[in-house]
Amino acid sequence: MDDLSEWLAVAYPSAYRTARLILRDPVEAEDAVQDAFLRAWRFRDSAPRDAGWQPWLYRVVVNACCSRLRKERPTRDRRADLDGDYADDAPGPETSALAGEEASAVVAALAALPESLRIPVVLRYYAGLSEKDVALAIGRRPGTVKSRLYDARQRLANDPRLRALTTEEASR
Repeated sequence: MDDLSEWLAVAYPSAYRTARLILRDPVEAEDAVQDAFLRAWRFRDSAPRDAGWQPWLYRVVVNACCSRLRKERPTRDRRADLDGDYADDAPGPETSALAGEEASAVVAALAALPESLRIPVVLRYYAGLSEKDVALAIGRRPGTVKSRLYDARQRLANDPRLRALTTEEASR
């Protein structure tokens, strides 16, 4: 893409959600995405011209997030506010309350994953990248991505917060 405003309109919301889930802090996510877009814009001539631009951009976003995590690891508060709005529409108050509780449990369980598992999950299931594109975005082999996604799904399935949701749903 050659127009910055078009690029931002298309890719920024998803990149921000991705960074927010990786960093677990809205301010840090905003800064990381801005840094990533500045870097991506500066090096836009090296971006693939076909559909490969999206994994390329996510690689820049993930690298910006990882740089922030490395830089701030000693002082980072791992309990940062994650109650942000990840859905676009809410049908009603009761449904919203249930969905909010479920979303909070999912985000908390996701936040408990180590970075090496959380980043592929966020890219695959929240950003909607294919496993191949996730591999390109994080600079790993597709087999490694599959393995990490499997491990993450196993850990999420055994997370007590998510188990509580499935038992509540089964009792309804």
